[in-house]
Formats: sequence, C-alpha cells, structure tokens
Amino acid sequence: MPIFRIILLFVFLFASNNYLSAQRISKADSAVRYQLVKDSLKGMEVTDTSNKKKHIPRLATIRSAIIPGWGQAYNHEYWKIPIVWAAIGIPIYTYFYNDSYYKKTSSAYSALYAYQYGDTNNASIKANYNNIDPELKKLDLYSLQVYRNSFRKDRDYSILWFFILWGVNVVDATVFAHLKDFDVSNDLSLHITPNLNSTTGAPSLSLALINKKKEHKLSSLAYKY
Repeated sequence: MPIFRIILLFVFLFASNNYLSAQRISKADSAVRYQLVKDSLKGMEVTDTSNKKKHIPRLATIRSAIIPGWGQAYNHEYWKIPIVWAAIGIPIYTYFYNDSYYKKTSSAYSALYAYQYGDTNNASIKANYNNIDPELKKLDLYSLQVYRNSFRKDRDYSILWFFILWGVNVVDATVFAHLKDFDVSNDLSLHITPNLNSTTGAPSLSLALINKKKEHKLSSLAYKY
C-alpha cells in the first residue's frame, strides 16, 4: 500500500506539472497571437468618412451661374478663376468698344446725311455736322454706313459670346464637380489582352478595368485568436 500511495503521489505531481506548463505555454501563445494581430492591424488604414463633407455638383452649377468662377472655387480649382474672368471679360470689353463706335458712326451718318440732303441753313443740322468726330468727318456716307453696320454686328456678337462663355463656365463647373469624387488614382489600371472566343473560336481582344486595392491579411495564428 505505501508503494501504491507513492505511485499515486508521483502521478499527481507529474500531472500538475504538465498542467502548469500547458497553462504557461497557452498564455505565451496568446501573447504572441495578440501581438501578431496588433502588428497586422497597425498597417491597416482606417478612414472615417462619416464626417467628410459631401461634394454636391448642383451647388457648383448654381454658384457658377450666379457668379462666374464661384463654381470653380467650390471645386477647389482656383487656377481657373482668372481664366473664367478673362474669357467673360473679353466680350464685355468688345461690347462697350463696339457700342461706343456704333453710336459715333450712327450719329455721324445721320448728321452727314441731313447736312448733304437737308437744309444746310438749319442751325440744328449745322451744329450736328460740326459735332462729328474729326476722324469720321473724313468719311463719306457709304463708308460711315459700312462702319456703322459693322460695329453694330460686332456689338451683337459680343452679347452672344458673353452668354456662350458664361454657359461654358457653368458646364465646366458642373462636369468637374461630378468628377470630383471619381477615382482616378494609381490603383486603377487598364489591361488589353488577347482572348479566344469560346463560341466562334475566333481571336478577340478583351478590356479589363482593375481597381488595385491593398489587402491586409492576418497570419494564420492571428485568425485562430
């Protein structure tokens, strides 16, 4: 019996020692797996888009329609603002330039016509004739008529170009506002590869647009944790 008790005691001590060793190994293994998970998650990029302000193309359209360049400013394309202002400012300048000379040539034509075919003794007719611009006084009626019509036509074209360029400004702001959230990063790639049509057996080309995104994979030990 004493021998049997000694054997039982030996077995108990051996089992206890193995149990404590297994516990220590389990704790060490858990620490290793926890560190692996921590290291793997450290390389992941976490982006919080919940508070990101949404870009609304309709706002760019409305703003550029109200004030040229305001839509481009909303799109953060500030370098376009001077171009927009210059493009719209040119027809504004040409409008006032042509309108000024149209009025001068029109008045000169009317005054010269009245002076040549009207009563030359009329004081009002003489006063209007004497007020003709010296540069225009050298021209005859036909030349004044041609210049008058030309300046009037160019003035009307200036108005047309003003509205066209204003519309281009609105279209530009709208289109680039829609493209603001479009992914044009280096993660996109286009591949053109030869292929064999399984139905007809004829060679063909296939286009593939691939979005290359980095995948962060955890180790096998990390997945077991």
